[in-house]
Amino acid sequence: MGQAHDEKFILWFDEIGIDDVPLVGGKNASLGEMYQHLTSEGVAVPHGFAITAYAYRYLLKEAGVEQQIRDVLADL
Repeated sequence: MGQAHDEKFILWFDEIGIDDVPLVGGKNASLGEMYQHLTSEGVAVPHGFAITAYAYRYLLKEAGVEQQIRDVLADL
C-alpha cells in the first residue's frame, strides 16, 4: 500500500497540479500543470519532481530544529 499523497517526500510532475499548491508550492504546482497539459501538445516540459512541504516539516522535526526556528521567528 502506498503513502498518502500528502505524506510523500517527493511528488512527480505527472502527479501534481494546481490544486496541490499547499503540498508543493505554486511554482511546482504550475510545472505539474504544464507537464500534464502541454507535453501532449508538443511543448517541451522536462519531467521532474517537487520536494513536498511535508518533507520540509519532517526534516525540521527530525533535525530537532523546529522549535528553535519558531522561537527565532517569534522574535521578529
